[in-house]
Amino acid sequence: MVVIGGGATGLGIAVDASQRGFKVLLLEKNDFAKGTSSRSTKLVHGGVRYLAQGNIKLVIEALRERAFLLANAPHLTRVQEFIIPVYSCLDKWFYGIGLFIYELMAQKRSLGHTRILGKKELFAALPSLKRKGLKGGVAYSDGQFDDARLAIALARTADDLGGTLLNYVNVTGLVKQNGKLVGLQAQDELDGKEYAISTKVVINATGVFVDNILDMDDPDAPAAVMPSQGVHLVISKDFFPGNVALMIPKTEDGRVLFALPWQDALVIGTTDTPLDEISDEPMALETEIDFIINHFNAYNTINITRKDIMSVFAGLRPLVKTLNKGSTALASRDHTILVSSSNLITITGGKWTTYRKMAKDAVNNAAFVAKLPIVKCATRHLRLHGYDNHILYGSEFSAYGSDAVFIRQMIADDSSMGERIHPLHNYCKAELVWAVSNEMAMTVEDILARRSRMLFVDARAAIASAEPVSTLMAEQLGMDAAWKEDQVKRFQEMAEQYLG
Repeated sequence: MVVIGGGATGLGIAVDASQRGFKVLLLEKNDFAKGTSSRSTKLVHGGVRYLAQGNIKLVIEALRERAFLLANAPHLTRVQEFIIPVYSCLDKWFYGIGLFIYELMAQKRSLGHTRILGKKELFAALPSLKRKGLKGGVAYSDGQFDDARLAIALARTADDLGGTLLNYVNVTGLVKQNGKLVGLQAQDELDGKEYAISTKVVINATGVFVDNILDMDDPDAPAAVMPSQGVHLVISKDFFPGNVALMIPKTEDGRVLFALPWQDALVIGTTDTPLDEISDEPMALETEIDFIINHFNAYNTINITRKDIMSVFAGLRPLVKTLNKGSTALASRDHTILVSSSNLITITGGKWTTYRKMAKDAVNNAAFVAKLPIVKCATRHLRLHGYDNHILYGSEFSAYGSDAVFIRQMIADDSSMGERIHPLHNYCKAELVWAVSNEMAMTVEDILARRSRMLFVDARAAIASAEPVSTLMAEQLGMDAAWKEDQVKRFQEMAEQYLG
């Protein structure tokens, strides 16, 4: 089978199908997790607000999947405590009971007990929180992860299982015989070479771009996705001391807002803005940035302004198209699978936490359509590449899990490999060499945005790092001075919009 799309869903499908013994090819037109899958709120969660909306099925499913993900990738996930500040006794019990139900729904997979906090406990945990009118808070636990690094772990896992994954290969056409899909055409985005590929079944897992592939299949096909944009700001942790995350339960657009520690910084988000047009590099709107700043400042004594923003990133949600004309914040996060008359399988919707279940459903449908052998899904307890439950999340080289030993050996063999790319960030030369050699990093952006997370944490540092990264990559890839110059220019122009 051929999987189109190298985000969370497509990579999960490649893992699942490879584990079942199917011959799998995944094609991604950009880099793995270039789009939505590297731009999430970094949460592995059941979805507290989905509980409030009454979507019990999605919450139970996500809580179950949360447990599997935390167990299968401990080097890339951790348990994070959250606090909801409350301003009335009624709210204290309302959120307390709601989160207690959330905990009960997780059953034996609960990550920690829900606690009702008095003012003293609340301010000890969140010392910069504004105190006026506060009655206390409610504490609960959920999961956190590094999204782009998890995507790379999934790609490596699929590769370990015999799958073939190619980034920078764009699907340009579908091939049919007697009205059924039998292959596709693709083009290498880096050298222009074209390919004709035969297959028994094609899975369209391109996120917000699924309609592009559906149009190739049938120009009259109705739209399957209504895209929604979510924006996050990243600031220094100095503005919000402590290791506990803040959850603001209600905002003007109907979403919750999080402020949570991540990568030694603080991520604040997100928004929910319906969009008519989509792109590979969505831009945060001025109103979205102001929305987040104003809401954060309403709760925090140390106010932030535009100049305090270290990075701004925007992601697009592939929400399932409905007739509902209201807010996308209320749209379902369930996933949907479509099977066209040509047997094209399309999967859309969903969220990172449920990627494994989405993959399972997609592969089941694809195997049925293609009349492949019946093989049960076996990914529930599949340890992802790099699995190491002795590595502390966030420690040196922890994102590589069991592969960290190879990076340390590179530094032991040549001490210059331990030199940092940028003085304010830990990412070193050995990691860059490893990314080019073992993680299919092909561009400066791949390194600074997704193999390391520097662009998402500190855009100015990333822009300053483009030159040394291009030099090191050119040495590894055998590229010339023109390539280096082009890479630096492309990256710095793109990264400007992350400055906010």
